[in-house]
Amino acid sequence: MVKAVFLDFYQTLYFHRRTLKENLQRIVARYGVEPDWKRFETAQARLFADTAVFDPATYSLMESLMTTAKRECEFIRELGIQEHAEQMAWELLQSGHFLFAANSGTLYSDVIPTLQHLRDTGFKLVIVSNWESPLDPLTERFGIAEYFDAIVASHDVRVRSEKPDPHIFNYALAAVGVSAEEVVHVGDTYEADVVGAQNVGIRPILLDRDGTQAGRWDETIQSLNELPKLLKGYAS
Repeated sequence: MVKAVFLDFYQTLYFHRRTLKENLQRIVARYGVEPDWKRFETAQARLFADTAVFDPATYSLMESLMTTAKRECEFIRELGIQEHAEQMAWELLQSGHFLFAANSGTLYSDVIPTLQHLRDTGFKLVIVSNWESPLDPLTERFGIAEYFDAIVASHDVRVRSEKPDPHIFNYALAAVGVSAEEVVHVGDTYEADVVGAQNVGIRPILLDRDGTQAGRWDETIQSLNELPKLLKGYAS
């Protein structure tokens, strides 16, 4: 019998509204400058290729912010912009960094109705997310914190574990007092969400919103609206 539903956050409940290029276009327009857009693809590839991997075991949010800001400043300068590059980098950071996610993204339209239905049905709800900053304030901003019995973020100093590592799932199980056999986990990433959940005995459900993962997993949905029907009869 399923007593709890674990949910990924990014691209399961939340998505960024704009791309990096769209954010940059808005910023440069405010400063009245024109980047060398011919360099954009190469600069963007280098920006993401150079992204530091922050080990949850030693992660520092302050270090992450400074490293990302410096890297985005170099990205802007690579596009031929020198004046105000540092200040513009901070604006770009605020348009996309995890810490400022309330400014840069929003919830999918199926999130709140599904959470309400699952809560009314009697399921415990938990966020289990690979996320580089505290998620509790963000869920409060979006008005969904009240739906969850626990919110577990990988880089939280109390957790320090990224999916598919078993510890983050086991931490979430302990937080709400359920066994792996009493849980389903819903997420959009096969390796992190499906493999990670399966490895600790949790039943995975793959969320494939854009229909690009056909055939990867038997229990696949394209909208959270499908979840209540899938779980019908499993509430305690």
